[in-house]
Amino acid sequence: MKAIWNNTIIAESNDTVIIEGNHYFPHNSIKSHYFKPSDTHTVCPWKGTASYYTLNVEGKENKDAAWFYPEVSELAKGIKNRVAFWRGVTVEE
Repeated sequence: MKAIWNNTIIAESNDTVIIEGNHYFPHNSIKSHYFKPSDTHTVCPWKGTASYYTLNVEGKENKDAAWFYPEVSELAKGIKNRVAFWRGVTVEE
């Protein structure tokens, strides 16, 4: 699977986990130079507290377009150390 934004592959892996329609990519599959930590956090009742990344690709910014759970609940252990996307990021084979 490939995560693409601004015509650029920002993550690529054959090992994604799908939860609630989102592909979670292994953290080591993201192209980290496109990712900037964000101060945004949200809470999911069953997964835990999410942290976000802002994407910066070719001078364009996509605020909080990627998220991950630094600490996951027991129910969400399958997405530990994984990153998911939204806000215009496409995921395709």
